[in-house]
Amino acid sequence: MKSDLVDKAVGETTFTPPPDTTPRPRQARRRPWRWVLVVVMALACVPFLFPTWWMATSSMKTTSEILRVPPTLWPASPSLEPYRQVFELQPFAQQYWNSLYIAVLVTLGTILFSSMAGYAFARVKFPGANVLFVLVLVGLLVPIEVTIVPLFRMVNSVGLIDTHWPLVLIPILGAPSVLATFIMRQFFLALPGELEEAGRMDGLSRFGIFWRIAFPLARPAVASVAIFMFLKSWNMYLEPIVFLSSRENFTLPQALTQYVDAYGGPIWNVQLAATTLTVVPVLVVFIFAQRQFIQGLAQTGLKG
Repeated sequence: MKSDLVDKAVGETTFTPPPDTTPRPRQARRRPWRWVLVVVMALACVPFLFPTWWMATSSMKTTSEILRVPPTLWPASPSLEPYRQVFELQPFAQQYWNSLYIAVLVTLGTILFSSMAGYAFARVKFPGANVLFVLVLVGLLVPIEVTIVPLFRMVNSVGLIDTHWPLVLIPILGAPSVLATFIMRQFFLALPGELEEAGRMDGLSRFGIFWRIAFPLARPAVASVAIFMFLKSWNMYLEPIVFLSSRENFTLPQALTQYVDAYGGPIWNVQLAATTLTVVPVLVVFIFAQRQFIQGLAQTGLKG
């Protein structure tokens, strides 16, 4: 009786085989190629990373070591003295603040105006919309060097020379915002029309639909515009030279050229130290917005 019960229990017991940990042939073939791809990509990054590495390490070298051939990958005696001289030879903190707040104002202003213009071109139907948009795109073909003299005369006529107003208003209302308008328009074209219909049923006005529905959904495009405009304003060089004359109002690209010795020659380690400090905000902005930046670029060509 007991043997029958044991046999019955054994027969009802299900046997679970151990999981098969043997790699599949296809996966086994992919692993070597994956490592090869990683190595190739790492080597491809060297030409892009080496200049930044050389800049950061050379800022802690002496001038003679910077000019040594072949160059050294790490300073023989690292020193932070050039970073102290950056703030002693120039009002660098004030110039840093000038570039920072100008870039922030230009970025925010461009996002506001270009998003409204892009939404109007994408969703509002009015006569001559396509022709007007083509005329706006022509602004991309006009270099700033062509218009700098008329802009200087206009700014001088209203007494804004040696102020930061031209560096804020011209990028927001001028040709630099054309690319931002194009990116925003392409994004808004891809939005489903049902979203606007739902907004109208809820009683929203045209501006309400834009501000409460379309604009919050345009976060990837906004990130792309933010990075473009922040970098453009941060690296702006010609306009500060034309419109600014006092050191306290200089922006960083203009200030970097002022680190010279008594004979007019550049103080290389101090210039490289100042340049290293100017790279920090750009890296921070791109690191935090890179995912939205790539997504926004990918979506600008979905619908034309």
